[in-house]
Amino acid sequence: MAKTQTKQIKIKLVKSLIGASQTQRKVVASLGLKKLNQVVTHNESSVILGMVNAVPHLVKIVEE
Repeated sequence: MAKTQTKQIKIKLVKSLIGASQTQRKVVASLGLKKLNQVVTHNESSVILGMVNAVPHLVKIVEE
């Protein structure tokens, strides 16, 4: 069985969570982001892209 290589995406926290709702804070935390300008790498999946879509004003997908 051949392994398929999943595409990796880098997500960066570009705006502070001050003033963000509790739901938005939980989404950002579940992405693994804690500090401003922190970058995390995730596999590109519908779950991760949905979380990024929930807080597009706080995070940015960084091009590799």
